[in-house]
Amino acid sequence: MDGSARVDGSARVDGSARTDGSLRITVLGSATPYPRPGNACSGYLVEGAGVRVWVDAGSGTLGELQRYVGLGEIDAVWISHLHADHCADLLTAFYGLRYADVRRPRPLPLFGPPGIADRLAGFLTNGPERSPVESAFAIEELYDGHGVRLGGIDLLSRAVEHGGPPAFALRVRGADGSVLAYSGDSEPCSALAELARDSDLFLCEADGEGPGHHSPEQAGRTAADAGAGRLLLTHVGPAIAPARAVERAAAAFPGPVEYAAPGRTYAVTRRSRTPGRTTPSPASSR
Repeated sequence: MDGSARVDGSARVDGSARTDGSLRITVLGSATPYPRPGNACSGYLVEGAGVRVWVDAGSGTLGELQRYVGLGEIDAVWISHLHADHCADLLTAFYGLRYADVRRPRPLPLFGPPGIADRLAGFLTNGPERSPVESAFAIEELYDGHGVRLGGIDLLSRAVEHGGPPAFALRVRGADGSVLAYSGDSEPCSALAELARDSDLFLCEADGEGPGHHSPEQAGRTAADAGAGRLLLTHVGPAIAPARAVERAAAAFPGPVEYAAPGRTYAVTRRSRTPGRTTPSPASSR
């Protein structure tokens, strides 16, 4: 783990967005398969160039999101796959957007796997008429290689191996060229290693070895194969203590390794691209 840490900033509740060219990611939750006291399921706030994206909306993350920004102020939602620990809070977000005090000039852009609109409508519909999910969300289905530009940042999605429903990993490029990669839920696969290639910060799940997931050692190897600058472990299974998961991943990855602690914000610092030189990585902050 990196010992040369510095403070990046504190949690914000005023809704202000990062407006420079760099990226940062705040962990709304990293628990699996259900939320724990003080730790929601998978969800992250990615910010850069004035843009704010809610990445995965697992159980409990909507409440945590509002510590930093209101539901009416985010620019988009991106969902890796349709397991509840990654998307369940879209249901309550729908009620906020449709029936409560959240005001937006148009539906909230939602990027998610094929079938996401019907999955939401199937749960929310309580009568003969289909729930109007499209009145709350402007839904665009992901596919392998899907790309979108939001203000000054670029989002690229790749299909990955999760052993069941369609699942995607995400690469975010900041206006300054900094790169964040996120595995979603995936077993080691070439698409994920390619997506994370030369990323400055690689957020990788470590639920445990088995179909559809990474063990900590596998997360370390994928990060090493991709040439990532830093590795941030998330979605650590309940059978593994986070500190032990970090130790195990560090045995396979030569760079800094940390645990995606809930409530912490991590700067995505662009590394020098000069061979043999790296930029020290800042630590996280509450």
